[in-house]
Amino acid sequence: MTESNIYTNSIPLPDYAVNLAILLKSNAGKFSENPIYQEVISGTYVTLNWKQFSLHVQSIQSWLLSNGFNPGDRLAFLSQNCQEMLELELAVMAMGAISVPIFAGYSADQADRLLQFCNPTFAAVSDQDQFNKIESSELIKKIIHFSPIENNGHLNLISYKDLISHTSDSTDIVGLDVPADTISLMMYTSGTMGKPKCVQLTHKNILSQQAAMKALWDLNHHDRFLSYLPWHHSFGGIFEKFAAIVNGATLSLEHGYGKNIDTLLDNWEKVKPTVFFSVPRIFQEIATRVMQDRNVEKMIFHDELRFIFTAAAPLPKNIADLFDDHGIPVVEGWGLTETSPCCTITDPAIPREQGVVGIPIPGVSIKIATDGEILVKGHNVMTGYYHNPEATVDVMEEDGWFRTGDVGEYTDTGLKLISRKDRIFKLSNAEKVVPTEIENLIAKDCAYLAHAIMVGNGRDYPVILLFPNKNLFSQHPEGALLSKSCKCPAGMDDYFRCLSNCLQKWNQSIDTKYSRYKKAMLIDYELSIENEELTPSMKLAPNIVGKVFKAHIESLYKPGEMKSEKVYVINLE
Repeated sequence: MTESNIYTNSIPLPDYAVNLAILLKSNAGKFSENPIYQEVISGTYVTLNWKQFSLHVQSIQSWLLSNGFNPGDRLAFLSQNCQEMLELELAVMAMGAISVPIFAGYSADQADRLLQFCNPTFAAVSDQDQFNKIESSELIKKIIHFSPIENNGHLNLISYKDLISHTSDSTDIVGLDVPADTISLMMYTSGTMGKPKCVQLTHKNILSQQAAMKALWDLNHHDRFLSYLPWHHSFGGIFEKFAAIVNGATLSLEHGYGKNIDTLLDNWEKVKPTVFFSVPRIFQEIATRVMQDRNVEKMIFHDELRFIFTAAAPLPKNIADLFDDHGIPVVEGWGLTETSPCCTITDPAIPREQGVVGIPIPGVSIKIATDGEILVKGHNVMTGYYHNPEATVDVMEEDGWFRTGDVGEYTDTGLKLISRKDRIFKLSNAEKVVPTEIENLIAKDCAYLAHAIMVGNGRDYPVILLFPNKNLFSQHPEGALLSKSCKCPAGMDDYFRCLSNCLQKWNQSIDTKYSRYKKAMLIDYELSIENEELTPSMKLAPNIVGKVFKAHIESLYKPGEMKSEKVYVINLE
């Protein structure tokens, strides 16, 4: 398992397709009449089979080539997940060109900034709103739109329908000879600040990852995915999406995009997923409904559900226990966009430990640097950041090791995450504080808490900002989802009183006294992806939140109270 502080998996990496075109051609032959994708149209799921999909890809590639879009060119997307994006993106990637998905929820300024940075030859937009974000539309040779938009004299606009109705010059998918090391995807990292960091990933990066997973689990063409994770982010756009495609499974779009639990449950009933990939926030909402409604419980835990996969943040033990108690294995993974993304995965047969994210997947090696930083090496590691050599040099060592920025340790049960390296701070007395340990302690025991962030760099003591999960105030979760002493608050005032007691208890459980927070602030505010306070995978973006709530933080260190009806200060001295 280990040699010279390097940790690997004893299972060898299986063979895999050289490129995406070979994979798609092979699957189209094997699964011709099987569905590759389905989405809701007029209230009913409508399927796209592999044969139709393959013909669409050929038509799209032929149109692109005949209109001046060539291998190596970039096509940027401003769209939510949809069939058009799936077909166009895979056509582009398979032919040796590059897909650049950009979060559809970004503001016009942010979206256009990222669009200009990647300098695409073509772009694709889902609708009028996304098109309106492109300030320099005349600089893009062609802009493909999925739904009708106002032309207003733009000569470079083209309807997606023209692409799939184009008569293909070829009877085969283009790109069968594309080298494995060809860049196929450029993906912006979460919470991009300053000069953008756009990760360049190859065919080998993506396909080696799925080959590794084939050695660890038995996904096949009978499996059904219910998918809401956004495709501009690595968890959904690489790991989940290609897990389905590579194995010939059906990718079913959750058309509420994870934003409405009622819509998600309705789609769950229609699809009956055999596997479900999600972040903890959604699992928590599902668990709450399961505990409230016996019918929901029967629907979620149907006979064909095989396992759930969680990532992005620790899944609270009580949520994992709920699935375990129903005989559904809980699998957790860890990785980054730069590693395509998965590096480690847990074994459901081993009891879960807080912070432990499993062992390396086949073909991936891990080592721990002297300062605790986790380094990764393998076929899954990116080639570098697009037009950002400084950032690339910062993270890539000459011998191929990638510095993840995560701090951890290797235990008998696998890799244990401790913190992001840049989150660890020093107090004025030079003592180091690991804020994520305290944040996870609070989040683990409070179902009513959406997010917590501890700060205190250079200060005499740490303080903590808390953001509530207000949806639970009216839902009254069952006791199994709550800590034993929970008072089940019905509103902000109740929650303030409840937290005041719980924070005292949690604070006293922190061994190092200098790490204990002396003040906390409960803020009646919902962090959002659109404001970049949360990453697309629903993780808190500390730098952004620190800037947005700078005045709130300062008020906790200065005499007097912050004058706001949406703020509750808890003094713990």
